[in-house]
Amino acid sequence: MKDHNWKIRPITPYDDSRMAYIIRNVMPEYGAKGDGFAINDPEVDWMSKAYNGPRCAYYVVELEGQVLGGGGIAPLEGATNPRICELRKMYFLPALRGQGAGLALMQTCLAKAREFGFELCYLETLTGMDNAIALYQKVGFKSLDKPMGDTGHGGCNRFFAKTL
Repeated sequence: MKDHNWKIRPITPYDDSRMAYIIRNVMPEYGAKGDGFAINDPEVDWMSKAYNGPRCAYYVVELEGQVLGGGGIAPLEGATNPRICELRKMYFLPALRGQGAGLALMQTCLAKAREFGFELCYLETLTGMDNAIALYQKVGFKSLDKPMGDTGHGGCNRFFAKTL
């Protein structure tokens, strides 16, 4: 028997406005607002469409029928190697944090990345997102000195990668 009440499932168009709400509310908690942050990406309003392309996947986490978080993978923009993906837009509302959903969602995304044939997963984050950084390191992401690809997220200042 599982010891949690949340479930992970692929995003649907019905979830788009909820995920936009989550992203726009969680990012400012960590000072991630303004230019150079994912909060301003046009896809925030239509995540289900943005992650409907080849080698892309986005999942939401539901608790008691309500979407409280999500995260996905997609090819890294501007990568010189097509076998590099990016863990993207992984945000949880406070009610979902600390329940193991982040680890489970990350494992789901990384398994999908392997299925898509990616060999390296990259991510960008921000100093101060300590719980997220601890989770990334727990699953084997290693800190990088500089960013990879061309994500357009110049506001991020922490970079990690993990061999798949």
